Parts: sequence; structure tokens; C-alpha cells
Amino acid sequence: MKKLTLVAAGILCVLMLAAPVLAADTIKVGAILAVTGPASFLGAPEAKTLEMMRDEINKKGGIMGKKIELIIKDSGASPEKALSFAKQLIEEDKVLAIIGPSTSGETMKIKNVAEEGKTILLSCAAAEVIVSPVAKYVFKTPQNDSLAVEKIFGQMKKMNIRKIAVLSSNTGFGQAGKAQIVKFAPQFGIEIVSNEVYDKAATDLTAEVTKAKASGAEALLNWSIEPAQAIVIKNARQIGFKGPIFQSHGFGNIKYVEAAGPAANGVIFPAGRLLIANSLPKSNPQKAVLMAYKKDYEKKFKEDASTFGGHAYDAMTILVKGIEKAKSTNEEAVRSAIENLKGVVGTGGIFNFSPEDHNGLSIDAFEMLTVKNGKFAILGK
Repeated sequence: MKKLTLVAAGILCVLMLAAPVLAADTIKVGAILAVTGPASFLGAPEAKTLEMMRDEINKKGGIMGKKIELIIKDSGASPEKALSFAKQLIEEDKVLAIIGPSTSGETMKIKNVAEEGKTILLSCAAAEVIVSPVAKYVFKTPQNDSLAVEKIFGQMKKMNIRKIAVLSSNTGFGQAGKAQIVKFAPQFGIEIVSNEVYDKAATDLTAEVTKAKASGAEALLNWSIEPAQAIVIKNARQIGFKGPIFQSHGFGNIKYVEAAGPAANGVIFPAGRLLIANSLPKSNPQKAVLMAYKKDYEKKFKEDASTFGGHAYDAMTILVKGIEKAKSTNEEAVRSAIENLKGVVGTGGIFNFSPEDHNGLSIDAFEMLTVKNGKFAILGK
């Protein structure tokens, strides 16, 4: 009987050690990204970036001795899939945090689920409504669309542009940006003489840009993240629109320039400094981070680093900093630590979070860029 008791005790010890040890030695991080589908130009570089960072972190011993277990779900940019995956990651996988989704519509779909599940959400989408009003567990890394609009309108004012035509896609990002454009235009003395919304899957926008041209607009401002933004440029030039074409901060992927071809030359848009990292002086506080990420990503994946992959880089960096500051993997401790992070240098800018600001970036995070000979360049240089 004694021998059986000892055997049973030994089995119990083995069972106790088996499953929990892995859980205790890993930090589960979920990611909902549009790796495939119409927004794959966002989600694919985000997924690659997170996988690269996971490997680098784990190779160095992890965080506080714990390896990162990364669980990536491909939403295909579907808000419904994003919602299903969010519930799965929170309820079944018990992740500490979710990075993503890639798009604003998806993020707004799962925002309440993350909040109710007390799970940290670090969105890679840009719409300001994601963090305004502030939700306790929800953060985002791209710059606010209101700041992008202000940056664009400031440039238009310098160029004495008074009348503009606005085009936007029928997505969460497009709708949120359009609202900010309408809100800030009067403050900068700008009149919107044409305001057209198009389908995100549009393949021909000749009708929309023709209306813009007929309205007497001095410049065109497009707000979208889809490939259609390259079509806007091509169609506008094809019908003979000669004025400046402005894009949102969703233009930060060289593939859009390639898709628009020569018509893209002269396009103006605000962006973080990753796209012009090589041109920054050594004294710039972001230079070292930008160059390291750019070098590592391009060496590993043989493609240009994009603003969008940078959003995922910033999200993982912020999560790691939060864990290190909290010295814990307790959700509330890490959330509180993130909310009080200051001076975190990322690809999108220098983050200074607070209980009132879950984006942490100012208008200084932007540079005004343009396209010269098929390449991104600082406007005016």
C-alpha cells in the first residue's frame, strides 16, 4: 500500500509539473493581422515583423527569463473574423495581450471584447476613435488621424491652397479620416468643394476624380489604406488634373508608388520617419532604432521595410517595455505600466503615454514626405 501511495504521489508530481511549467515559462502574445486579403500590404509586414522580434527576443533569453509564445491569426481584414479570433485568444489561449488588428474597422469591432476581457490591445490601426474616448485596456501605435490632417492642412496653408476635393474609402479608416478633414478644414481656411466616398475594392475611380476636377479644387486629398489610393493618383493624372495630390499617412508603402507609376511623383503625405531613415542626421533620437529595424527586416525578408511593419514593431516594443517596467506578467500591472511609459523610441515616433492618452504621439512624430523619381523623400529637400 505504501509503495502504491508513493507511486501515486510521483505521478501526481509529474502531472503537476507537466502542463503548468510551459505556461509559466512563456508569455502568450496574440496577434490578429490581415496577413492575406485586401489589406495584406498591412498585415503581412506586421506578421513578419512580430515573428522576427519574437525570434530575437527568445534568442536572447526572453523577457525576465520567459520566452514569447506568439499566436498569429490571419483575419483577412474581416471584422467578423477578427471578433471570433479575439474571443478565442482571450478565452481559450489566455493571452496577455493582442497586437493588431491591422485595420481600424477590425479594431473597433474587437475593442469592447478586449476591454471586457481585461486583455491589453495594442492596435496597429490609425483611426483616432480607437483611443478616443480612452478605453482602459486599448492602445494604438500609429499616429492619430487628426494630427495627420492638421499636418496636411498646415502644408496646404503654406502652399496657399484654399479649395480642395476630398476622396475617401468606405472603411473605418476612411470614415474616421473624412470626419477629421471636415472638422479641421474651417480652422485652416480651407473649403471642401467636392467630397466623394468610394468602395474600398474600387478598380476605376475616373468618375470620382472627374467630379473633383470639375469642382474647381486646387488640390486633391485622398484618405484610404487600400490599393485604390494608387488608382486615385493614376486616374486623376489621366484626366488631366494638374494640382497637388495629397494622401493620408496610410500611403507609407513603396508598393503604392510602384502601382501608381510615374503619376505618383509629386504626391505629398505625412508619415513617420522610417521611410526616410537614411536621410536623418545622426543626432535624430529615432535614427538608431529606425536603421536597426530597417536593416534587420530588409536583410531577413528581402523587401523594403514599411510604415505598417513599423506599427507592429512599436506594439511589441511597448509591450516588452511594459512587462519589464511592471516586473510582472499580470495583465493589470502590465497595462498600468504601459499607460505610464515615457520616452519610448519607436519607428512611429517617441511615445509618451498617460491615462488620458493611449496613443502617446504628438504632431512632431510626422514628417511631410513626397515622391521623387519613384522614391520617398522629405518634402522640400
